[in-house]
Amino acid sequence: MAFHLGEVIGNLALAWGAGSLIGLERTYNGRVAGFRTHALVSLAAAVAMTLAYLPVLRAGGFPPGTVLLDPSRVSQGVMTGVGFIGAGVIFKEGVTVQGLTTAASVWTTAAIGQLFGVGLWVPAGFATIVVLVILVVQRRIEGRVPSRVLGLATLRFEADKAPSEAELNTLLGDPKISLENFSYAVSEGGKVIEYRADLNAPRKNGFGDVARRLRGAPGLIALNLDRISK
Repeated sequence: MAFHLGEVIGNLALAWGAGSLIGLERTYNGRVAGFRTHALVSLAAAVAMTLAYLPVLRAGGFPPGTVLLDPSRVSQGVMTGVGFIGAGVIFKEGVTVQGLTTAASVWTTAAIGQLFGVGLWVPAGFATIVVLVILVVQRRIEGRVPSRVLGLATLRFEADKAPSEAELNTLLGDPKISLENFSYAVSEGGKVIEYRADLNAPRKNGFGDVARRLRGAPGLIALNLDRISK
């Protein structure tokens, strides 16, 4: 009974290595799903595809007429299962969602592991390189691309000193920074007015600069800025 043991071990080893490389980048950037998680996901995906093709790999080891597992269904099951792992690394911090890139990298690593599992080394290797380029090189490019940040501003004022919307935007002192879509609340028997508004600002200004300007607003009691894009 011939069994392509060397080929199978090579496939699994390459899947392990590819997942480890991608995971190292995630670990370096302080992500929860890092080196070990990506290595395990890639290896598990490769093992699943190996099982689907086992009757082919082990000639004569199965009775005639043995039904093969449908590789496409195995692949769908792997990707669905890994989706749950990806969901586990996504979390909400205030009004900001974190972990989307790591979830995507885990999911992509599973797909790469499947390619290695069926012996498609060249496309799997190319995909691994592309993922690393996206995570390392495009991360730096993204940091240099001019962009804007969005935030949710909550400001509480003494009612008799509260500025108007126009006065608040004037206080920001920069036409590129704006407070929009105001909502209002009155509390403490009418003594306190709370404004909630969307904050739109260039990344280079930073929320620290915005906070310093808003601190000068008359009658300010409390200020809170939550970033909603990152």
